[in-house]
Amino acid sequence: MKLGIVGLPNVGKSTLFNAITKAGAESANYPFCTIEPNVGVVSVPDERLNVLKEMYDSKKVVPTAIEFYDIAGLVKGASNGEGLGNKFLSHIREVAAIVHVVRCFEDENVVHVDGAVGPLKDIETINIELILSDVEMLDRRILKTQKQLKADKSLMKEFELLERIRKVLEDGQSARTMTFTADEEELVKSLNLLSYKPVIYCANVSEEDVVAGVDNDYVKEVKSFAESENAEAVVICGKVEQEISELDDEDKQAFLEELGLKESGLDKLIRASYHLLDLISFLTAGPQEVRAWTIRRGTKAQQAAGKIHSDIERGFIRAETIAYEDIKTYGTMAAAKEVGKVRLEGKEYIVQDGDVMLFRFNV
Repeated sequence: MKLGIVGLPNVGKSTLFNAITKAGAESANYPFCTIEPNVGVVSVPDERLNVLKEMYDSKKVVPTAIEFYDIAGLVKGASNGEGLGNKFLSHIREVAAIVHVVRCFEDENVVHVDGAVGPLKDIETINIELILSDVEMLDRRILKTQKQLKADKSLMKEFELLERIRKVLEDGQSARTMTFTADEEELVKSLNLLSYKPVIYCANVSEEDVVAGVDNDYVKEVKSFAESENAEAVVICGKVEQEISELDDEDKQAFLEELGLKESGLDKLIRASYHLLDLISFLTAGPQEVRAWTIRRGTKAQQAAGKIHSDIERGFIRAETIAYEDIKTYGTMAAAKEVGKVRLEGKEYIVQDGDVMLFRFNV
């Protein structure tokens, strides 16, 4: 899963990136310090893996992972080449979802590219640039479809859909605010519109605000806007996350407790990412390794097997399946089998989050 971190310059993008990936992307108090999209991979925390490791005495644990792309700061006019321009808009097209970092703190020592903190204005600046880039692409597609219509009238529905999307974009609304039929959605996905990509608005607040646990007025604005777009919103403090990233697991937990926090901002961001993209994890376990595999909710057992290896999908026979909570309760697969908690599922079975699966196959 690839997530692109975007936002205006100096909102805390690279600070957040450094914290969640420990990759050391340059962070400086001036625009465009990120010239190429830094890429970092972060493991998805999953306590279930550690429980299974103890149970199976596994040699190693392999969590699933998320790729974060730290994309350079956009400015007003980027779609026309301002700042670092279309180069960075193209980087956004490569990601599954956008993490839009929004500055929700005051600090006279950190300059704001527009001179003053204003989350909704910042969001609008970025969204308008994405929309303008989409309009430019749609204009080309509409012109092409219009020419093809002369010989193929079946393209009329596509032409009308393109025109409908363009009208919404011209009104300053993102494509993700629209609703589509299943057939229309297939076409919209193929367009790879920037303004249709799922978004998590990441409100970056001061340490005082995150410890207080009360949303400031800036955060309230961001959450309200996210709700209007059916997007996710999380509150983080980049500085706190950077401090956490430098600690081992035991010290990290103590630090969070000292601040009165139940979880890190990274954990909240990952959970929001999974919810936004409708993702779940199934698990495999044995003496060699315990591993988590990420799939979309609604994936069938045979397709889930393909995440491990195409041969397993091709030769799928059945999947021995048990819910994580059941194997945790009974302690071993053998004990769970005795009480009928282990099921034999066929290729049409819809995999559930936390299923522990053993695939039988023949090729």
